[in-house]
Amino acid sequence: MSISVLILTLNEELNLPDCLDAVSWSDDIVVLDSGSTDRTVEIAKAAGARVYHRVQDNEHAQRTYGLRQIEFRHPWVYMPDADEITPPDLRDEMLAIAADPGRPEVMFRVRFKNIFMGRWIRHSSLYPTWVVRLVRPEKISFERQINLQCVADGLEGRLQSHFYHYSFNKGLNAWYEKHNRYSWFEAQESLKSLRRGGLKLADIFSGRAELRRRALKELSFRLPFRPALRFLYMYFIRGGFLDGGAGYLYCRLLTAYEYMIVVKMMEIRRREQGLRV
Repeated sequence: MSISVLILTLNEELNLPDCLDAVSWSDDIVVLDSGSTDRTVEIAKAAGARVYHRVQDNEHAQRTYGLRQIEFRHPWVYMPDADEITPPDLRDEMLAIAADPGRPEVMFRVRFKNIFMGRWIRHSSLYPTWVVRLVRPEKISFERQINLQCVADGLEGRLQSHFYHYSFNKGLNAWYEKHNRYSWFEAQESLKSLRRGGLKLADIFSGRAELRRRALKELSFRLPFRPALRFLYMYFIRGGFLDGGAGYLYCRLLTAYEYMIVVKMMEIRRREQGLRV
């Protein structure tokens, strides 16, 4: 039994060929495009993918649409981003799961190796970070508008293989543009978290990496000097300095992203009070 593939795209002509080539083993590749003006759709169709179109309002709505409104040929759906490469060992591990109808899990998390400036950024990228990539569409839902949290109606598992993430392949201008958009949603989510309370400090010491990561993120919303603290945490505590010059640059970029979030939180608060920015 094979696996269906769902890829969300917006102007991904640089990344999509390699992504599609790495999943060419699937006989059901779906590209959900949100208005590309480059050759993304042409490339997808040339590779034999089914192409759907929807204007993206946020990632939550887009992924929910993709998994709920598109009919797939297979029960399992693999969801790589366009800048991710799926190696053969990960392919084989997923196909073995799909071939076993007795598996109790409804979704699987995967680790990835983040590549920047030609090297694996192992320490600065908070490795291992476990993200959901293989799912039974009818058994999952999402929380948050950006950097989604996937909720399973059933058991979840973990795959042993990795995928490769080339998040800077479109260049630093594209990275800044993307994170400029993301920072607005993160600012909104940060304020929601602060207002509802409910920080679970015990999760910081959880044996599950995703719970620790979520709790640390929630804690960071409540700390002063967030950008500076993030750099210190990433570069010194998590060992970003071990990633060489690329690690230093990566940590500085994450600090800039954190600063954008903090400033936009200030903007939202001022606008809520009827004040000018």
